[in-house]
Amino acid sequence: MKKRFIILFSFLVVLAFSFQSIAQFTEDELTERAKWEEFLSTAKIVDQDQPWSAREAVTRPWRLTLEKDGEKAQAIWKDPEGRLKGYFENWKWEIAAYRLDKYLGLNMVPPTVEKRFRAERGSCQKLVDYWISLKTKYDKKIKTPSIKIFYWNRALYLQRVFDNLIANEDRHQNQYLITEDWRMILIDHSRSFRTSRKFTKKLIYDEKYKEGPRLMKELPRAFVEKLKSLNFQVIKDSVEDYLTDKEIKAVLTRKDLIIDWINKRIKKLGEDKVLYD
Repeated sequence: MKKRFIILFSFLVVLAFSFQSIAQFTEDELTERAKWEEFLSTAKIVDQDQPWSAREAVTRPWRLTLEKDGEKAQAIWKDPEGRLKGYFENWKWEIAAYRLDKYLGLNMVPPTVEKRFRAERGSCQKLVDYWISLKTKYDKKIKTPSIKIFYWNRALYLQRVFDNLIANEDRHQNQYLITEDWRMILIDHSRSFRTSRKFTKKLIYDEKYKEGPRLMKELPRAFVEKLKSLNFQVIKDSVEDYLTDKEIKAVLTRKDLIIDWINKRIKKLGEDKVLYD
C-alpha cells in the first residue's frame, strides 16, 4: 500500500510540474480570456481614479471600475505615446505584448484590449488578483517555498525569453505579480518593442546582463517551436496595427538571436538540458 501511495504521489507531482512550469494563468482563467476581452472592450466605466503618483508610475495610469450585465471588474487604462522621463512609451505595445503572449502560449500577461476613455484611445488591462509583487518578496525577504522553486525558476526563464523577444527594457520588480500559489503574472509593457541597434544586436538577458548572468536556462519545447514559427505575416496577423512594420522586423531579428543562443546552448549541454516537454 505504501509503495502504491508513493507512485501515485510521484505521478501527481509530475502532473503539477508539467502544468505549472508552463502556464501561469489557470485553465479556468484561460477559458475565460475571450470573455474578459469582450468585457473590457464593451463594459461601461462606472468609476475611475489615479491612485499612483507620477513617481510611482510615470505613465499615470487610471484604475477603472467597469460594469456590464451586473458584473463588475477593475482594469488599468493608460495612453502614453512618446518620450517620458527618458523612455519611449506607447500604449499600443501593451496590447501587442498581450497578443504575442497568447500566440506563443506563454499565458503570463493579463487580458489587454484597446478602449476609449475621456475621448482618448488607450490600452485597458484586466486588474488581476495577486498576493505580492517581486519587490515585496525581496523587501520582506519572503522565501520561495522549496516545493515551488522548480516552477518559479522556469517561470523566470520564460519571462526572460519573452522580454528578450519584445525588447522590454524596463522589467522592474513591481511588474512581477505573484499569486498565493506562486504563479508569475507579468504587467506593464509600454516600454517594449524597441528598434534601435542596442535592441537588435544583442539580447537583454544573457551572460552579459548588467546585474550578472540572467539566462534562459530551460524552455518548453512547444514554446520554442512556436517561437520558431514567427514570421512577418504571423506577427502581423496577431498584433494587427499595434506594431509598425519596423517594430515587427525588429522582433524577428531578436527571434533569430534567441534561437541562435538556444542552439549554441544545446550544442554545449545537450538538448535534454535545455528543452523540456
